[in-house]
Amino acid sequence: MIVEIEGLQKIYNGRQRVVAVDGIDLNVREGELYGLLGPNGAGKTTTISICTTRALPTSGRVRIAGVDVVAAPAIARKGIGVVPQYNTLDRACTIFENINFHCLYFGFSRAEAKARTEQLLEQFHLTERTGAYPSQLSGGLAQRVQIARAIAHRPKVLFLDEPSAGLDPQSRIAMWDAVRGLRQEGITVVLTTHYMEEADELCDRVAIIDHGKILVEDTPANLKASIGAQRVYLLDLKDCSSVPVLVDGLKKLAGITGVEATDKGVRIFAQGADGLLSEIVQAANPYGLRDLTINETSLETVFIRLTGRDLRE
Repeated sequence: MIVEIEGLQKIYNGRQRVVAVDGIDLNVREGELYGLLGPNGAGKTTTISICTTRALPTSGRVRIAGVDVVAAPAIARKGIGVVPQYNTLDRACTIFENINFHCLYFGFSRAEAKARTEQLLEQFHLTERTGAYPSQLSGGLAQRVQIARAIAHRPKVLFLDEPSAGLDPQSRIAMWDAVRGLRQEGITVVLTTHYMEEADELCDRVAIIDHGKILVEDTPANLKASIGAQRVYLLDLKDCSSVPVLVDGLKKLAGITGVEATDKGVRIFAQGADGLLSEIVQAANPYGLRDLTINETSLETVFIRLTGRDLRE
């Protein structure tokens, strides 16, 4: 395993005691694209901060390529690339200089740094922006520069913290392509996200995290299959006083695998059955059905089944 986390805990003791990370254990295989999926405040960024030596754990151990990040942080950093949530490009430097100076910092000769920088600019389709400054770039282009800079010293593991936050859909897809391309360089990627589409699209394995704990870990396909449903129906009702009666009635319909009460009505998990939608509408109409949303099963569905609430709450 190239990333090994054992019993990781981070507690902030101030006016209020906050347990940000609560006993996390996980292992990431070499060459894997691994995702930490969870809502804001779940402990994802704190976990990444400890892995990348930016924060000290209260207890537990993290090893990157066999190096303890607390005992030997300087050595660990040589094998780590980091793209934080926010743009950290040097605004006084051009795109070329941002990457080139990074290479020089990590001990490249001037010739090696220049060659590596030019190679990365071409790889990430940034050659035409060589002389531009970060303030002149769109969010998507700036994120690609940050990824290029983070891997310039050829790290073994790249940590991406919410890599597509704030990006438009087109930029997000371009960023996904750039991340997939890192496999060709043999780089292991660990990313945090609260976008279930991102985790589903990119990751070989996903750990769903909430309140500092890992709730479940598996491949996206296996996690979605564990729900035992193909679709999720969300009913918005005018009258929620008799929802328990409606829940009992819906559970008797063929094709329905689960029914839960929500703040606004009912959430239904179901297999694809002919005529089921019509039966659901007929059953809900007496309770003042105001709106009906139908979604395919996703990683957010898994999170809802585990926690009873939406991923982005």
